[in-house]
Amino acid sequence: MALARAWAIGLLGIEGRPVEIEADIGAGLPRTTLVGLPDPGLREAKERVRAAIRNTVGGWPDQPVTLGLSPANLPKVGSGYDLGIAVAVLAAAGKVPATKLPGTVLLGELALDGRIRPVRGVLPALLAARRAGLTSAVVPAESLFEAVLVDGLRVGGAARLAEVLGWLRGEQDLLAAEPPAGDEAAEVPDLADVLGQPEARWALEVAAAGGHHLLLTGPPGVGKTMLARRLPGLLPRLTREDSLEVTAVHSVHGSLSAASPLVRVPPFVAPHHSISAAALVGGGSGLASPGAISQAHRGVLFLDEACEFTPKLLDSLRTAVEDGEVRIARQRGAVCFPARFQLVLATNPCPCAPPREADCSCSPSARRRYLGRLSGPLLDRVDLRVRMRPIVAMNAREHGDPEPTETVRARVLRARERAALRWSEHGWRTNAEVPGPVLRREYALPAKVTALLDTGLRRGSVTARGADRCLRIAWTLSDLAGTERPDADHVASALEFRDRRAA
Repeated sequence: MALARAWAIGLLGIEGRPVEIEADIGAGLPRTTLVGLPDPGLREAKERVRAAIRNTVGGWPDQPVTLGLSPANLPKVGSGYDLGIAVAVLAAAGKVPATKLPGTVLLGELALDGRIRPVRGVLPALLAARRAGLTSAVVPAESLFEAVLVDGLRVGGAARLAEVLGWLRGEQDLLAAEPPAGDEAAEVPDLADVLGQPEARWALEVAAAGGHHLLLTGPPGVGKTMLARRLPGLLPRLTREDSLEVTAVHSVHGSLSAASPLVRVPPFVAPHHSISAAALVGGGSGLASPGAISQAHRGVLFLDEACEFTPKLLDSLRTAVEDGEVRIARQRGAVCFPARFQLVLATNPCPCAPPREADCSCSPSARRRYLGRLSGPLLDRVDLRVRMRPIVAMNAREHGDPEPTETVRARVLRARERAALRWSEHGWRTNAEVPGPVLRREYALPAKVTALLDTGLRRGSVTARGADRCLRIAWTLSDLAGTERPDADHVASALEFRDRRAA
């Protein structure tokens, strides 16, 4: 009898846990048993690994092989355990030494001829390995561009199982992880391209400064999409910690760029209105995978033609907007993905959407049904609402010189610095993250400042949640103005953004 151990990483969402792979070779008739809550894809690893070993070193043990993956109560998903299983079996059979296996995590899917194929989630897996105290890792050669992002871990790449076996025997070195040749940030369109729309441009600046959600309503072609696509350019670049978290989500999703793997610019995600609930929120068979709202983490989720989305899809955003994460429960476990994004909605005022509102042919009931897809609870969570008007002149001089992104971004960054300094002891970064009770108790404004807001509450034109959001907008307006605290004008402007009837 012989026993050997190797390490892999099991992912639940973007959180990883070390998985110990044990290979025991006993006495008796040949058979292979895999235990430890494997999913169907992992259950097939027995056949993949057997063929890869047979085509690499010439034979599979003729005795019973028992493969155990611990902890046994952790669901194991995917084919990333193949390399660890193969090495553990060969070490148990005495064909390779096991001296380098303690403290080493092995990731990769095996082809039948022994090639090591890339798997999703290499970055979060290596981050989890580092947190667990593992010191080295072997990954597919095609995944080295992700591995280079993790400091404090010795990482080598291999294209074939034979290379890993040669490394274990001390006969050769693995491929080294090298930084990508270019690490350029993604380009963002300039705000100077947008003609006119001063109210919408101001709302976009306020949204960027405070991390607020935004609704743009107007006829087609007035610049709703253009404005939304320029919001990431106004936001601060991601910190190293945020970049790794966002990149980890994209790694699990399988959408990383090998040329520039580290996501530095806040992502911009714009799903089509035909998207499914699983693709938007996250889901799928087995344990769930990240959806569009998690891909927009620390960035912008833009729903163009928002009223074309089904009400069920739109209302599925409500919890994520409030909590900044999405938790998906399945029979075999629950996964949690981060989803702290800025929501930008754009919609036409009616189904026919003529260039001029006077030419609308929709009945009042048709307009109500169309806009009614944006439910009251969802709209109550949208901080800024702007009505955009048609462009009446294409000559840029008619609209004045539009400010470029860099000019507006400088004001946004100054306002964000003021907010971050104010909330630093609480751990909040933007005004949009501050809970309402804190604004009402510790940072309460004088009654004369909030008088208009109180009137709106009494009339029923503003909900309690909406009042809290008005206070957050007022603090953002104060930060943009460079004042110590909001005044009555800031509160009135915030209320005007929320609902014009409230005034």
